[in-house]
Amino acid sequence: MSNTAAPGKLSFDNTEIAFKSKSDKDLDRAYWLFKMVASNTLIKIGTPITNFSLNIGLPIQGIIKNTIYKQFCGGETIQGCAPAIRQLGENGVGTILDYSVEGEDTEEVFDYTCEEILRTVAAAKNNPYIPFSVFKPTGLGRFELFEKVNAKKELSDMEKVEYQKMWDRTNRICKACYEADIKVLVDAEHSWIQDVIDDIAREMMELYNKEKPIVYNTYQLYRHDKLASLKADFAYARTQGFYLGAKTVRGAYMEIERERAAQKGYPSPIQPTKEASDIDYNKAILFCLDNIEQIGLMAGTHNEASSLLLAEEMNKRNISHQHPHIFFAQLLGMSDNLTFNLAAAGYNVAKYMPYGPVKAVMPYLFRRAQENTSVGGQTGRELSLIIKEKERRKSSRRA
Repeated sequence: MSNTAAPGKLSFDNTEIAFKSKSDKDLDRAYWLFKMVASNTLIKIGTPITNFSLNIGLPIQGIIKNTIYKQFCGGETIQGCAPAIRQLGENGVGTILDYSVEGEDTEEVFDYTCEEILRTVAAAKNNPYIPFSVFKPTGLGRFELFEKVNAKKELSDMEKVEYQKMWDRTNRICKACYEADIKVLVDAEHSWIQDVIDDIAREMMELYNKEKPIVYNTYQLYRHDKLASLKADFAYARTQGFYLGAKTVRGAYMEIERERAAQKGYPSPIQPTKEASDIDYNKAILFCLDNIEQIGLMAGTHNEASSLLLAEEMNKRNISHQHPHIFFAQLLGMSDNLTFNLAAAGYNVAKYMPYGPVKAVMPYLFRRAQENTSVGGQTGRELSLIIKEKERRKSSRRA
């Protein structure tokens, strides 16, 4: 029996819709990948071995490219992502091109990253399948510089010049997005550099969100202070006459944050329990809906309960599924049951599509794999859905 949902009806258990664009081979690859990711030991051992092999030039790039890279990345270049962008777009899903090269910290690399993000803006301008651009602030400036500014320490003259260059790169990207009418997401970072990033994001919103939400800051609701930050930023936006852009996520640095807080002897910024994070996350999306005419909301979540809450609240409040201020988003290669079922029900939804040279993107991929192992039930849920779809396809062939 087909499990296709009626038009407009939302079910995150509908694997036929979730994996419609995946071949049997794609499902088999995803099954084995998530089995591997489920093993903490394999992640811990595999990461240093793979890094070592890449660094000494062992020929494993082909294996990586056809397995973990193929699952979670769109391609090595913007042009290389075109088939993946088109496939998503034809299934009602937008793309957020995410240049995912991490760990570099020279001015030359920051300049190159800025130019590359500007190329994603240019690509989005001419492609209705790309509604957002995105950048990571530490891709445009040195982590230690953000840290020093965040701690309110005096900068040297050279550091002041360096900071201005970082600000100028950020401004160039936000201005280009404003001129191209493309939304841009400012990714969140560690708590000890986040205040300065929040300040810059507000400055950019004040410059470019006068007519509509263009610049979106990210609120990590696994922090116990971020619901208050969201509300305070909205109050400021209302006072200053601009739209607030808010990307709501739970967060990605929990273990690091707790370890650092313990080492340095300050209270952890992380919520005491997962339930507390869930409560604040849901309160944040409801707050945004309460003020949706002045807020642009990007609900970046793999959590089914929060996704369903937002979708159902939109229906209760008679808010159009296509409201330009509301988007859902998930990572490429994960939670297809959310993404494609939301799209089939007519909601605005997009996938974060990491891209970049295989070797350069590996730090990002390993970080994602490690995060996955720490998200309770996420990998098991992915596996159960893949198994369900494989069984459904077998049954339908026998019928």
